[in-house]
Amino acid sequence: MTSLPRILTIMGSGETAPTMVKVHRELVARLSKPAAVLLDTPYGFQENAPELASRAVEYFKTSVNTSITPAGLGRIDGADPVALQHGLNLLSDATYVFAGPGSPTYALRQWKGTTIPDMLHAKIRGGGVVTFASAAALTLGTRTVPVYEIYKCGEEPYWLEGLNLLGDLGIPAVVIPHYNNAEGGHHDTRFCYLGERRLIALESELGDDEYVIGIDEHTGLIIDFDAESARVVGNGVVTLRVDGASRTFSSGETLSLSLLRDPRDGESTTSPPPPPSAAEQAVDAVGGNVPASLRAAAEHRKSEFDTALASHDSVAATRAVLDLEADIRQWSADTLTGTDGDYARDTFRGMILKLGEAATSGLADPRATVAPYVEAILEIRKVVRAEKRYDLSDIIRDALAGARVEVRDTPAGVEWVLQLP
Repeated sequence: MTSLPRILTIMGSGETAPTMVKVHRELVARLSKPAAVLLDTPYGFQENAPELASRAVEYFKTSVNTSITPAGLGRIDGADPVALQHGLNLLSDATYVFAGPGSPTYALRQWKGTTIPDMLHAKIRGGGVVTFASAAALTLGTRTVPVYEIYKCGEEPYWLEGLNLLGDLGIPAVVIPHYNNAEGGHHDTRFCYLGERRLIALESELGDDEYVIGIDEHTGLIIDFDAESARVVGNGVVTLRVDGASRTFSSGETLSLSLLRDPRDGESTTSPPPPPSAAEQAVDAVGGNVPASLRAAAEHRKSEFDTALASHDSVAATRAVLDLEADIRQWSADTLTGTDGDYARDTFRGMILKLGEAATSGLADPRATVAPYVEAILEIRKVVRAEKRYDLSDIIRDALAGARVEVRDTPAGVEWVLQLP
């Protein structure tokens, strides 16, 4: 029997976005017979929990090319015993466990007193791939930030006890996803909406050996217990913040577990990206650099569209519209698009309107269309002028002017300008 890899992957956000497709595919490719389960507890309190589960299932089916089964553990308190046991069995048998958005506080409260924490610890120690993102990622360390209570309810910063799956790897850290969040605009929402002031306050309560692992949005850290290494993936950086001092590691860089276990040793053990592994080579290409957000994708498509219209290239303009529609569909599973979806749809509608206007007025350059005829007439005018038949020359000029073609006799020669309506 082939032993399972022991991998813990932390994602800062974008867990069901195009940015993380390649990462999920790589992780699934490490498993000979993947049995993927969606641990749906973190968002189980939300009214749209079934929709979130359906979107995740569709994302894995269409983008990751594998099936994933919701555990049905959204609310454990008061759950039907048969349904609860069914979900626990799914989780126990899973070789790939995925959890994402929601509330870390709610998830920890639901998991307390159940076998779920033990099952997760067993996969880290004994074999399996565990991928936690966003809210679920907050639970991985020695402590957990109660984000909703602090950011939404205004409670003073405090820690909750975490699952400490990182402790199984000997890493004494807390995890903060959404590390580079900028949704606040003029107010600081970095560090998972804490901001610098509140993060400093929380840091002062950490033990001497504890530190912060910050994961940027649309970024991940793949920790391979067997290889004793960790690799940064995605669009941003991973930050090791020790006593307020930060070291960052870019996508593609590899860190040794010894550094994560003791980042205070002061010695960098990063390395350039290694050659692709067999699992990475097995991953289908997802195409170039993936935009960091749906808004960025929409802006890129609009730029392509505007360039195409300016070049009178109807095929390229149509392609940009179709590509934006595909982008909107691909990002539809992402739970944190915010206003990006509205922006993308507005951009899409605007592009369609411009295509409609172009269909009425035409995309072809009208000067290029009439040029052969105008040039031929001007050649005739050149002949009659050479014969000093200026009366005929003026008739030709006036006739062209009536057709909105202005003829200009200059020292350098004859020029003409098409006057558009």
